[in-house]
Amino acid sequence: MEKIRLSKRMAELGLCSRREADGYIEKGWVEVDGEIVSELGSKVYPGQQIVLRRAAQNSQQQRVTILFNKPVGYVSGQAEHNHKPAIALLDAATRWEEDPSPLRFHRSQLLGLAPAGRLDIDSQGLLVFTQDGRIAKQLIGEDSKVDKEYLVRVQGKIDDSGLALLNQGLKLDGEYLKLAKVNWQNEDQLRFVLREGKKRQIRRMCELVGLKVTGLKRIRIGRVKLGNLPVGQWRYLGEGEQF
Repeated sequence: MEKIRLSKRMAELGLCSRREADGYIEKGWVEVDGEIVSELGSKVYPGQQIVLRRAAQNSQQQRVTILFNKPVGYVSGQAEHNHKPAIALLDAATRWEEDPSPLRFHRSQLLGLAPAGRLDIDSQGLLVFTQDGRIAKQLIGEDSKVDKEYLVRVQGKIDDSGLALLNQGLKLDGEYLKLAKVNWQNEDQLRFVLREGKKRQIRRMCELVGLKVTGLKRIRIGRVKLGNLPVGQWRYLGEGEQF
């Protein structure tokens, strides 16, 4: 059995991201079979026991995850083409007044805060920002099993075969898409549930069956719902909430 890098194994186990793992190893916050390992690049066997020391656990507990109802007109990540990034809207004034979290907002929480997933500039709805590599991996890692739910307003008509194609059988970028769940909510609105997120995927899927998207809103990621969170406002992920 071959050894693998300790940081890679820690990420596989969901203990943290690989980047975070390197930081923990350097600080001496990682134990392998009861022994502290502090050398970067160290390797382990898959069956060895890896434990984060209390300091690493405390560091993780202080990291915040923010749920934001992104408005149309803002990009999810870095500023581009003169469009502002959604993170620019996160401050004390835009925090939802009904947020039940006891956490107090301070600017240091924006350090290392990054979007875990994207919503294009023309879309609104639930966008997750996190400092926690475990959550980022869960939501956008290659093996992510977290589904996302969208309400999509469209123009045009399709028959049952078009709806069946949206559920299974369409190709984008030369690859067949994963199985989706798509059904009509009313005469001009579809509900999509996806487990992947190719660039502008829903809009491109609709174009392939002759529909034009006129509005797109993400309302759920895993078990976390947008709920009554107003557009342009945010709240903390609660202690008992999990994706």
